[in-house]
Amino acid sequence: MTYPQLFLKKHEDKRLRQGHLWVFSNEIDSQKSPMDGFAAGDLVCVVDHAGNALGTAYLNPNALICARLLTRKANVKIGEKFFRQRLRQALTLRERLFDQPYYRLVFGESDGLPGLVIDRYGSVLSVQITTVGMECHIELLVKLLVEFLAPEAVLLKNDTGQRELEGLNTEARLAFGVLPDRSEIVENGTRFLINVAAGQKTGWFYDHRNARARFASLVKGARVLDLFSYAGGWGIQAAVAGAAEVCCVDSSDSALTLAAASAGLNGVADKMGFVRSDVFEFLKQAREGRRHYDAIVLDPPALIKRKKDFKSGYEAYRRLNHLALQVLEADGILVSASCSHHLSRDNLHEILRSSARHIDRHLVFFGEDGQGSDHPIHPAVPETEYLKTFFCAVSPSL
Repeated sequence: MTYPQLFLKKHEDKRLRQGHLWVFSNEIDSQKSPMDGFAAGDLVCVVDHAGNALGTAYLNPNALICARLLTRKANVKIGEKFFRQRLRQALTLRERLFDQPYYRLVFGESDGLPGLVIDRYGSVLSVQITTVGMECHIELLVKLLVEFLAPEAVLLKNDTGQRELEGLNTEARLAFGVLPDRSEIVENGTRFLINVAAGQKTGWFYDHRNARARFASLVKGARVLDLFSYAGGWGIQAAVAGAAEVCCVDSSDSALTLAAASAGLNGVADKMGFVRSDVFEFLKQAREGRRHYDAIVLDPPALIKRKKDFKSGYEAYRRLNHLALQVLEADGILVSASCSHHLSRDNLHEILRSSARHIDRHLVFFGEDGQGSDHPIHPAVPETEYLKTFFCAVSPSL
């Protein structure tokens, strides 16, 4: 198998040699590799300025990240054998980590399948493809998933805005089977109902699995506030673990409806309250009404999706943490998280420090967490490490 060569400019091979998988459009030697000679989805052999092979990649000449390495080997046939091996490898790791079929099965670059995310919800698979190069292999991927896992349904959850950057449509469609209106999953021994088709992202957020278990162990008898609660992942587990009362706040009616159903499923409906509201507005009203909580979870969606959004996103994180601290009871617990890759751990650290000082509170970190083991981190691809979580004990100023 011989693919067309994609030449890099001089000295632009360093990041790839260190283990990263992406090639940016401004790194291409367009004299040796005219972009109008390629079509989106083409397979290429990436070579350095001197013509030394760096690996096999798929290409999109119209995207900022114009090539993504699939293998370090040159001119490898990217077909059924390749995808069978990668999917099998990903499945083997998850089956070592989990004894139930509820996890992220494929996490893009970390599993050697850039542009592909697959979440497993028991007998339902939610597949999200964000690149043209991976889209070209969708039929084969579905075939292999059906062969490996015999699912009830495979949903292509391709409604993310990331696809627009690659010139792809943003429609979800059922690729196999019959999709139930609701699916049931189990996380940390707690049962949840989810709507894969209508839910955010792929339908559920497995990445906070470990942090949720830790939080639940800390809140027996506590009044808990779960902000940006979505379908109740934090709050319901807290109630099951013995929290006295839990208030879930989210802007989505459908998410809160699912959370209420899950609360009933776990026998904790009497402890739960569900409020449809903008979180900023809810916190302002709670502060004005002098309502306080023993433990607060602040787990917003990504507020900084692009580098250019950093300033406004940073300010939003600062305001949220500042407001949350103002309605936290003395000697309370705040769990503050960010899934924005562009907000670093140090940024969140500084937000918490400055917010506590501004209202004269003593804040210490007694724990940290990140994404679960089904979201493995590629050591050479910092973009695969995005989730950071601080567990804070907050008391009156010393």
